[in-house]
Amino acid sequence: MGHISQIQRNVSILMITIAIIPARGGSKGVPGKNIRPLAGKPLIAHSILDAQEAQLVDQVYVSTDDPEIAEVSQHYQAQIIDRPAELANDTASSESALIHAITELKKREINPDLIVFLQCTSPIRTGQQIDQAIQKLETEKADSLVSVSPSHRFLWEEVNGVPRSINYDYRHRLRRQDMNPQYVENGSIYVFKPWVLQQLGNRLGGKISLFAMEEAAAMEIDSLTDFAMVDYFLSHENSDLK
Repeated sequence: MGHISQIQRNVSILMITIAIIPARGGSKGVPGKNIRPLAGKPLIAHSILDAQEAQLVDQVYVSTDDPEIAEVSQHYQAQIIDRPAELANDTASSESALIHAITELKKREINPDLIVFLQCTSPIRTGQQIDQAIQKLETEKADSLVSVSPSHRFLWEEVNGVPRSINYDYRHRLRRQDMNPQYVENGSIYVFKPWVLQQLGNRLGGKISLFAMEEAAAMEIDSLTDFAMVDYFLSHENSDLK
């Protein structure tokens, strides 16, 4: 508490901002991934607690098809949106889950001004950063925002068997600190106005803002190795984050 000034709160108090956390069951890479323990809490709990910590988020929803995920989420005081099975298979997009969630919320007469989309597989964030992201979108009068982490990698691709450098000229290699700033989408925080998703079918559109975070925020959980690395980071390297 206390990281948002009274003036900044008053600017946003007329707006309704909700967080939506999609979390389907049936993960093949890591069975039970979304409720698997991470640094002492189920994976999904980290995103729920981050959203609850954010002072500019009014309500927190989990969209899921899985009764166990729903039970764990309710234990952490999130509200549940029951997602149909056809929107929770391997080919279903996050956008389809978000559109379904907004449709269901309208039936409950909930019409948010802003939506914060959190991916529970990118848990290295804080509620304070969510607030800062919302404020950045509002200050820049943007329609959507994506969180990013700095990237200092030299990228290559191979086209028709011919390798070529993408983001630098290998014949005139610059020092990393002399390159233009580049960022990688880290999957941690998305903020958007509902019309962006409804009209464009995408979490990003209109005027887009970038919200820069630490490099560690780009760590995503898709395997047991990822679990171990993020668990160590949250438990030892940066325990103050959680």
